[in-house]
Amino acid sequence: MEAGLFAQMLSDKSMLDLKKLGYKYPQANMKEFVSLLKMGFYKALPLKDFEGKQLVYLEGTAQVRLSAAKLLLSPQNGGTFGIKAMEEEIMSTLTIEQIHTTRDSVRRILNGYAPTDESENRVYGMKKGLEFIAEPANQITEENIHRLYQMTVGAFLPEEDRLLPGSFYRHDSVFVVGGKVEHTGLPWQKLPEYMGALVAFFHEEDEINDLLKAALGHFYMAYLHPYFDGNGRMARLLHLWYLVQRGYPSALFIPMSSYVEQSRRAYYNAYTQVENNAVISGMLDVTPFLVYFIENVYHKLSNSMPQPATTDLFRAAMERGGITEKEKQLWQFVLSAYGSEEFSTKRLERDFGNAAYATIRSFVMKFEQLGLLTPARYGNRVKYKVK
Repeated sequence: MEAGLFAQMLSDKSMLDLKKLGYKYPQANMKEFVSLLKMGFYKALPLKDFEGKQLVYLEGTAQVRLSAAKLLLSPQNGGTFGIKAMEEEIMSTLTIEQIHTTRDSVRRILNGYAPTDESENRVYGMKKGLEFIAEPANQITEENIHRLYQMTVGAFLPEEDRLLPGSFYRHDSVFVVGGKVEHTGLPWQKLPEYMGALVAFFHEEDEINDLLKAALGHFYMAYLHPYFDGNGRMARLLHLWYLVQRGYPSALFIPMSSYVEQSRRAYYNAYTQVENNAVISGMLDVTPFLVYFIENVYHKLSNSMPQPATTDLFRAAMERGGITEKEKQLWQFVLSAYGSEEFSTKRLERDFGNAAYATIRSFVMKFEQLGLLTPARYGNRVKYKVK
């Protein structure tokens, strides 16, 4: 292939859709184009497709901004999942799977009430699962993945969809069906081998960016489809879990599934695009899925998280001795309970429940002066949000 044509195709915005790319460049030999990608552009992964060939991705195309990693590395509130993030994560991940629940039910369970129906049992299971992955001691192993699955999904399934006693994975074939069969899961006999490889991949020290590696694990879990039901929920939990394990404290303050829900069509299209491209290239190139996550999740994190500069301001004030223990508790509560939402002093007093109104008022005034809280005036009322 002529070098100029190859370079033009490589930089084309349709590059991630090989069928469309072929239409745009009818003079090009797509087999030759893919062959050139194999020679110097694809990066092989220690994960296999159903035929035993290595997965690949285009390292130069899947680039995460450093600012996204910095946001995720910002220290937060000591190893617990943010309340607001947990609420949004549960609502969104269940909505994606078309499992009905209400925000009132989610809030009831997060406030410590016992489940009253099947819907609230599922919410309670997700709550337990999020608490489980927030604990650094719970490392990613096949045994712990099974524990996570049983507490979040497996315990609430009808008998025919449950795992057999002593089995970590399904014992029969599974198909993802839309208007047609869109994906067939890995033959069940191979699941122990392939899931073992996924766990080993997570623990392997390599040069792959952590954020990309989390997304790769997310894709692979859904690709293998190791369960009859709940594969999407488990893939999204595994994504967050890996980030927690790698020491990204702000992962516990990200309702990642809310970003996915907002771009749900693109999320599913990314899976489909990977498999459609494989028909042409003969290789499972996961770049479309990685690019989806980069553009729709990682590069939008700043919309719902404190900037590193805000966290640095708080830490500097702590080091100067300018923050009391009660103010520290209030700040951590605001980050956890409200995230990027506005709140009033009255609401903070009611929700926090362990400080007089004068203390609350002093806190918001002081943190406004420190540049940590931003006020918004609505007539005679003032609301605040984390800067």
